[in-house]
Amino acid sequence: MNALFWGCIWVVAATVVAVLPMRYQYVPGVGLLLAAPILIWQIGAAYGWPALLVAAFAFASMFRKPLRYFALRAVGRSREDARSQVTGEVTR
Repeated sequence: MNALFWGCIWVVAATVVAVLPMRYQYVPGVGLLLAAPILIWQIGAAYGWPALLVAAFAFASMFRKPLRYFALRAVGRSREDARSQVTGEVTR
């Protein structure tokens, strides 16, 4: 099937997951997070780099907090420090 069709299905699925209570978002959210790079690559292969950039910016916009958290963890921040920096909360 067409890569853009699957991209639209991914967006609808992400919207449905966003409506769920937070405790039910983790498992499907991780699945969407892992599927996104493959889907973005397929869109880029089918439609070129401008479509790839649009898809990548849309993905980064939707998953900005989890991506920031994982980036902070990758550079060595503690779990509590990364979480407080992403959410803006002060931990004591």
